[in-house]
Amino acid sequence: MSDAVLSQFKQEEAKEEIKAERKIKVGIIGTGGISEGHITSYLQMPDVEIIAACDLIPTKAESVMHDYHGVKNCRCYLNHKEMIDNEPELDLVSICTYNTQHAGPAIYALEHGLHVILEKPFTVTIDEAVEVMRAEKKSGKVLSIGFQPRYDYSMQYVRDIVQSGMLGKIYYVQTGGGRRRGIPGGTFIEKETGGVGALGDIGCYSLDMVMNALGHPKPLTVSAYTSDFFGKDPKYNGEDASRFSVDDFGAAFIRLEGGIIIDFRISWAMHADTPGDTIILGTEGALRIPSCDCWNGTIEPGLKLYRDICGVQTETPLPYIPKGEPLLFYRKCRGVIERAIYGKEDAMIVPTSEIIYNQAIIDSIVKSAKLGREVEVVIPEV
Repeated sequence: MSDAVLSQFKQEEAKEEIKAERKIKVGIIGTGGISEGHITSYLQMPDVEIIAACDLIPTKAESVMHDYHGVKNCRCYLNHKEMIDNEPELDLVSICTYNTQHAGPAIYALEHGLHVILEKPFTVTIDEAVEVMRAEKKSGKVLSIGFQPRYDYSMQYVRDIVQSGMLGKIYYVQTGGGRRRGIPGGTFIEKETGGVGALGDIGCYSLDMVMNALGHPKPLTVSAYTSDFFGKDPKYNGEDASRFSVDDFGAAFIRLEGGIIIDFRISWAMHADTPGDTIILGTEGALRIPSCDCWNGTIEPGLKLYRDICGVQTETPLPYIPKGEPLLFYRKCRGVIERAIYGKEDAMIVPTSEIIYNQAIIDSIVKSAKLGREVEVVIPEV
């Protein structure tokens, strides 16, 4: 393939100039680790001011905002309702809570006229996701789900290649990823807070990578398996084994509209370094994306395109696209501000209308694994 053909897929970064004519008022709901990317991104924007934050742990929001980040004029609260009720000037909130506390704050913020960035996974169950979408629809506000890899140029490159038709009709996708050893701690590993384990933590990323590339065909059925062998074993998970109550491994066979199959597997811990690369097979070509332990950022070098050209089987290494500046969390937060506050319809967000399919697949994996059989994917009407 010529450089001229490949170059049509390159994403050029636009220079951004921000004029701070007014300060956009932002609040942070949940000040755990994932909030760091949001906070540091907002602090780089001259037209944004973080005026409020909340966390269920007493003094944590104050410690993060006042002491660590030096945002002394940020008012801190113990919960999202108290914060939103007392901050009428808020324009936007970033929800960075643990998984089972995604739906409630999102619905409350939307009902109070706020735009929302909701960290991934969307929710824990499909029913929660639908309730959030109903609140979104009623509010007329912008809600974007926190899949920052969508803003990565290499991820966009993959989607452009698939959507160009170069691979022909896509019929099979193998995806997933995982770590030989990489079980997190904290709220991730208990059902009460995490809801799901590896599926929601890193599995949702690999699903979004391929679903976005495919153009979001509707999922139809799922046959799945999950396990927790490593998470519950003190040999591999130490003292956390006693409170581990989610999945540390999941695998599924997912049927999509258009006759497409996704062969999915994800792991927090296993006796292997990878469950395999991501492979997208089409009738005219195939794409191989090198395996990753998380998929929460960019694609590493090693992307390959397979095609027959003039009867000759070819294997073409594709150029690596540098991450560039600004970084992904900044792009994620900025895209929502440009769309929601400044009304730029071409500004990139990650819409619930697409991520509902991601959530439906995860929900169906949980149900199928519990029942031990294939299940139909049912998405309630919004």
